[in-house]
Amino acid sequence: MVSRNTSIMPQRVRKAVFPAAGLGTRFLPATKASPKEMLPLVDKPLIQYVVEEAVASGIDSVIIVTGRGKSAIEDHFDVSFELEALLRERGKEDDLRQVREITDMARVSYVRQREALGLGHAILQARDLVGDEPFAVMLSDDIIDSKTPALKQLLDVYEKYDAPVLATMEVAGEAISRFGALDVEEVGDGVYRIKDMVEKPLLAQAPSNLAIIGRYVLTPDIFDEIENTTPGAIGEIQITDAMRALLKKRDFYAVRFEGTRYDAGDKLGFLIATVELALKHGELAPEFREYLRSLKL
Repeated sequence: MVSRNTSIMPQRVRKAVFPAAGLGTRFLPATKASPKEMLPLVDKPLIQYVVEEAVASGIDSVIIVTGRGKSAIEDHFDVSFELEALLRERGKEDDLRQVREITDMARVSYVRQREALGLGHAILQARDLVGDEPFAVMLSDDIIDSKTPALKQLLDVYEKYDAPVLATMEVAGEAISRFGALDVEEVGDGVYRIKDMVEKPLLAQAPSNLAIIGRYVLTPDIFDEIENTTPGAIGEIQITDAMRALLKKRDFYAVRFEGTRYDAGDKLGFLIATVELALKHGELAPEFREYLRSLKL
């Protein structure tokens, strides 16, 4: 195991990788020609919520792994000269400010994943842009509403232990078979040292009810492990398999984050997130709450 040298501060995490090349099959037919990451949750696309979380956590370089048919993501974070000119001409300063904030939010780079070959493969595409630095991985399917940004909660633990950190939450019953599951020992309040991890186990084979959620802080040695990971039964390279191999060489930790996680890549989860976040929206909440009260359910 790689042990922590407490006399040396860990290298700051400056970069975050956003895998966004998946086909979005759980959301068909809406995602047949439109990126899942651009589905509007109340008044912002999914990926914007997660980029905002990264920036609020101290990330200053965003790397988005895209694929065929994902150009709308690049357009969203790019400058829109025509739109800005129109808003300026019509005196819509508030709208202009919102548009400019998206463009100025972070330094955004893009790399292409030619085939959707799994999360591990998607992360590997960012290797040249990440370089020899620790980095975060954030999945836009997982929208986490929290007082302290979820990624910041992971980064605090990374800075303490100078080791990879995963987000985790408890899930009930058979749901664990949809996640990577963790075998852990608790080392602090909601902080665990990981002993093992299993990708999508059957309930009877799950080491615990702690699931891996779409926030990771990883070290650059993960890239070699991804390259050496054998694709699974459907030809995908899973990041859990690569992390499990690296776990034999260095410590990993997990954080049971504080906040509410929404599975916005699932139709029902997306609807739940829409309702709950709309009820927290400063402009929409009062009228929307009254509308919900009027429903005869």
